[in-house]
Amino acid sequence: MEHKTWMCLICGWIYDEAMGDPEHGIAPGTKWEDVPMNWTCPECAARKEDFEMVAI
Repeated sequence: MEHKTWMCLICGWIYDEAMGDPEHGIAPGTKWEDVPMNWTCPECAARKEDFEMVAI
């Protein structure tokens, strides 16, 4: 399975599907579409729709 990365367009924070966001309840390996809609960027509190897929 290929993991993707998503970048916050507000602050540049990267969500990596392989790493998840365990400090905020998102387990490693969680695909972006499975991240809850009410989740926000841990750096700037931007909403999920403020992220864009990027290749790293």
